[in-house]
Amino acid sequence: MQELKDRILSEGQVLGGGILKVDSFINHQVDPALMDACGREFAKRFANVGATKILTAEISGIAPALTTGFHLGLPVVYARKTKPVTMPDQVYLTLAPSHTKGRMVELIVSPEYLANGEKVLIIDDFLASGATILGLVRLAEAAGSHIVGIGALIEKIFEGGRDALKQVGVQVEALACIASLDDNKITFVD
Repeated sequence: MQELKDRILSEGQVLGGGILKVDSFINHQVDPALMDACGREFAKRFANVGATKILTAEISGIAPALTTGFHLGLPVVYARKTKPVTMPDQVYLTLAPSHTKGRMVELIVSPEYLANGEKVLIIDDFLASGATILGLVRLAEAAGSHIVGIGALIEKIFEGGRDALKQVGVQVEALACIASLDDNKITFVD
């Protein structure tokens, strides 16, 4: 998606170690118009997968998941990283490594919002190693839900996440695919 690529080139910062900072429009400050355009694009790409719910991870996946949900007319559930007192004792929980936090994080979903037989579309901000998205897959499977598609705003091809997701056996879409962040330069896949 050219609009997203243009923003990455103009405002994204390569921090080294495979980290791309997109805080000014995705991860800290959010550009609603850009997220709306991304949600519209995901809705087009996943229009025929039969999703009944969208699942993402707290916090950076919420904006693209929400706009996708708006355009598809679907509810959005986000996996919490800490369990609030309002959540029931019995939850779906898994661990996933966080690239930017440098540690394992919990992903927690209440069974109230992820049901057996649900058809789940996963939307997240990044597809890097695939570990967070695979954590979301585990949560959905624990609930008896079925994954019907996976979308990410930005894919870092060089981290191999798409290969890790092949086992899920569903359509995987990324709106901007980055081939390399070498020499502090952002290089997209053509």
